[in-house]
Amino acid sequence: MRILHTSDWHLGRSFHREPLLTAQRAFLEDMIDVVKREHVDAVAVAGDVYDRAIPPLEAIDLFQHTLAQLAELKIPLVMISGNHDSPRRLGVNSRLIEHVGIHLRTDPHDLARPALLQDAHGQVAFYGLPYLEPALVREILDAPTTSHHAVLSTAMDRIREDLATRPGTRAVVLAHAFVTGAEPSPSERDITVGGVANVPASLFDGVDYVALGHLHRSQRINDRIRYSGSPLPYSFTEADHSKSMWLVDLDGDGAVTARTIPCPRPYHLARLQGHLDDLLTDSRHTDLEQAWLHVTLTDTSRPHMAMERLRQRFPHVLKLTHATAGPSADDLPSRERVESLTDHEIAVGFLRHVTHADATEPERDLLRRGIDHVRVAAQGEAL
Repeated sequence: MRILHTSDWHLGRSFHREPLLTAQRAFLEDMIDVVKREHVDAVAVAGDVYDRAIPPLEAIDLFQHTLAQLAELKIPLVMISGNHDSPRRLGVNSRLIEHVGIHLRTDPHDLARPALLQDAHGQVAFYGLPYLEPALVREILDAPTTSHHAVLSTAMDRIREDLATRPGTRAVVLAHAFVTGAEPSPSERDITVGGVANVPASLFDGVDYVALGHLHRSQRINDRIRYSGSPLPYSFTEADHSKSMWLVDLDGDGAVTARTIPCPRPYHLARLQGHLDDLLTDSRHTDLEQAWLHVTLTDTSRPHMAMERLRQRFPHVLKLTHATAGPSADDLPSRERVESLTDHEIAVGFLRHVTHADATEPERDLLRRGIDHVRVAAQGEAL
């Protein structure tokens, strides 16, 4: 069976206020072309379909159009919800559209109910592990503790129990999680509520292939466990990522071979650093004049109207910082300035900013518990 593994579409996301829906549409059109060209038997999408729980209508329209194209091609799709998605909204009508080969797994009650697909060698069972917020699913799964390891381990035990009733069936698991040994990117949302976020690769023992989502860098944990990464760069920290999907061949014995399929790059990200006058005149930067840029100025003093002057040559400067001066109005708050920090670190930093003193340990603990409470409540509303 030939499987196209992708994830982290984040439909509806913007990039420093630049809309990305056109770029996301280009990716999805290319994905459909890959399905046709490579004779794909099934598409696996490992979560974070949308960028937020209530996506814009244009993103929903694009999603539905993509599902309709796959249904017309009679190519099965198996998809799980991620930590950015609303499981209930994404899973609306899931039982109905399953009849046309669209298998949505967003409910923890469904994680041991596989989508059973057939090839020349027999059945392949696709199990979906949506993002499992420990505090919300511990009782549902009867997990021993409220932690990522406990709930995922319990979920995998249930999957292995079901698989044991299907002798000779090969198994693919889709999961939205942080596996030990993988390399994260700052643009992923922190999921450390519920204890340590990462889980060992051994937790997925007993299945033939694990299609992972959540981390935005395409990477291989081992031959049978891989992250596809996001199809587009969603942060300047991802400027050097090679965005791709995995084309996975699963043979009759469950052996895996895989190769990457590059994704289109509708926009070019780059970072420039130097003195303002040099950046405005240096011919070495000609090829970046239409790129989306993060510019860091190294002038001793802050140049007057730096953004306006830069945009005369580089119209798509999206972020401007100064390496040797204090903050100014040019250094606008942005997603990327805080995406390398956890929510707790951001809150502690804000407290330091307004009180001019480091947080005490009781204050840090109170902030931690408050953030965990709000996050769990928000996830519960999304359910």
